[in-house]
Amino acid sequence: MSNTRSDEFFIEAGDRESDVRELDKIIRQNAPSLKPVIEKGMFGETMGYGLAPYKTKSMKVPGTWPILAMNAQKNYISLYACVASEGRYIAEKYEPKLGKVNCGKSCIRFKKLDDLNRGGLVEMLQDINRRFEAGEKLYGM
Repeated sequence: MSNTRSDEFFIEAGDRESDVRELDKIIRQNAPSLKPVIEKGMFGETMGYGLAPYKTKSMKVPGTWPILAMNAQKNYISLYACVASEGRYIAEKYEPKLGKVNCGKSCIRFKKLDDLNRGGLVEMLQDINRRFEAGEKLYGM
């Protein structure tokens, strides 16, 4: 991934740029096996981490999808963690440890990085990284 492209991603975050840069740093430090990549997907341009094979029943050709992705929205930052864990999504598993966040099944939303409990985030990231390194299938229930 070129630095220019990632810098553009961070700059486009506007007033959330410093929080998005700091979140990127936390992800890289605690999930170093998940290599960063800029992806265009259903959420627009996102910073993805750790591409893994992905195929739905409707896909004719398998593709790849990031294990983690983040995006700065108008009113919040989204961290997408499309990882299965113990019969549910990992965001649901760690929600009680993540602080002042709004969680969907695989999306963690927060207004500013200070709302996110860093200890819980680090624990979740290290869990994902360990499982990725072990070659576990992370998608699908």
